[in-house]
Amino acid sequence: MESVSHLLAILCCFLGVWGLHFIYERLSSPLARLPGPAISNWTDLVYIRYWLAGRVPYYVHDLHEKYGPIVRTGPNRVDICDVDAVKEIHKTNSRFLKSPWYRTLLPNGMENVFSTTDPHFHSNRRRLLASPISDTSLHQHEDLITGRVKMTISRMAEEIQDRGATDVFKWWLFMATDIIGELSFGESFRMLEAGKVINKQERLQNLSNTTPQKSQYTLDLERIASLQPIRTTFPKLVYFGKYLPLPVFKRTVETGKRMASYTSQSIDRYNKMITENPSNPKKTLFTKLFDTEKGGLTPEEIKNEAQGYIVAGSDTTAVTLTYLTYAVCGNKQIRDKLVAEVAALSEPIHDNDLRSLPYLNMVISETLRLHTAVPFGLPRAVPSGGASFKGYFLPSGATVSTQSYSLHRDPTVFPDPDTFKPERWENPTKEMKDISIPFGGGSRICIGVHLARMELRLGSALFFRKFPNAQRSNKEDMTEKDMEMQSFLLMAPKGHRCLIEAN
Repeated sequence: MESVSHLLAILCCFLGVWGLHFIYERLSSPLARLPGPAISNWTDLVYIRYWLAGRVPYYVHDLHEKYGPIVRTGPNRVDICDVDAVKEIHKTNSRFLKSPWYRTLLPNGMENVFSTTDPHFHSNRRRLLASPISDTSLHQHEDLITGRVKMTISRMAEEIQDRGATDVFKWWLFMATDIIGELSFGESFRMLEAGKVINKQERLQNLSNTTPQKSQYTLDLERIASLQPIRTTFPKLVYFGKYLPLPVFKRTVETGKRMASYTSQSIDRYNKMITENPSNPKKTLFTKLFDTEKGGLTPEEIKNEAQGYIVAGSDTTAVTLTYLTYAVCGNKQIRDKLVAEVAALSEPIHDNDLRSLPYLNMVISETLRLHTAVPFGLPRAVPSGGASFKGYFLPSGATVSTQSYSLHRDPTVFPDPDTFKPERWENPTKEMKDISIPFGGGSRICIGVHLARMELRLGSALFFRKFPNAQRSNKEDMTEKDMEMQSFLLMAPKGHRCLIEAN
């Protein structure tokens, strides 16, 4: 008994010392001086709750409105809504490297151009990947992209004829996924061909399911972003997920495995194409990666990059086109002005024709401002020696972010910030340009930015040429609540649908 008492005394002493050290660290940290809710000094639990609910951008934005441009969101986390901070943190060759948080996005220590925190790895990998997806190189794939956009519009028209409305979110997702699949692997995922238009009889048979049946691949593609909070918040539990009787962790592991399997199958098919026709293989974004004699990658490295391409190259574009369609269809004046501009085009329509359309590009810019596909702050690590912003010192190792949701709603830069006003981009100020980061910034800017913009131009122009009277639908109990933004790393409509009517 005496030995047990001694152990308890030692344990209590240890806990007391640890507790005092914990309190001292929190109170003495330079971050303790920053504005923010008191609980942020002590725990991440409130932030995690909003993160798991897909509402971090709203939470952080509310903090900025209450506390100002710099706010502490956790014991070691700061968010800044300030144009000078954006320029410093996201400039080319910035000392603010991606934080270790990115390593939790991929399982089993995988690393790709998006998740890496190593600037040398990123520089070398980006050099290899960037050329095929550059603005100049993409023109050789324009016919393919235009063909897929036209097929998408055709499938929407079929659905409107049968259903009375079309779910543009679904079709834009199918389109973007097919495009990135064919550009990367030489073969489409054929989601547009397989997309099933549900008829009236089927809807009557299953009133609770008002959307077309979806394949396992489609469901996994939609789920992968919403499961990221589980992976990033509980990485160890996800690692042991296959052994734990907890459905959410098992789903995370199983979805990740299936996505890896889809990627491997696509890579194997393209590798077979190259083997069968080595002298003249079908050119894709990944063709150079298979040439190991000229600095190519291993099969495992190609798979890592491909997984990132599938998700980043599909969800982001689909979401942006969905909100663009929804916003324009909700304002007759904006819609009619855009319709008039695109209707004046002569066939055949090329992307170069669309680049010069002022109003179309203003609409796209305004959509990217209000409905950025990644609205929460992309975390960066404060470099050695620390850094100062807005009169506050941030110590080395702290995590700092500049979330686009708040930056793009700064009323001093964007008057009436919550209103969709394409005209504000007619003569944008330098500050508007500097603070707009829908694709990130600096050397870590989204590698697919040129492809995304081409799809946005072609998708929106061809949609409103085909459906000049398009309007929001309230069929099947569709409401504005379905379009509330949820952000699990990538943003998506809460209802995972967007119904549009046209006659």
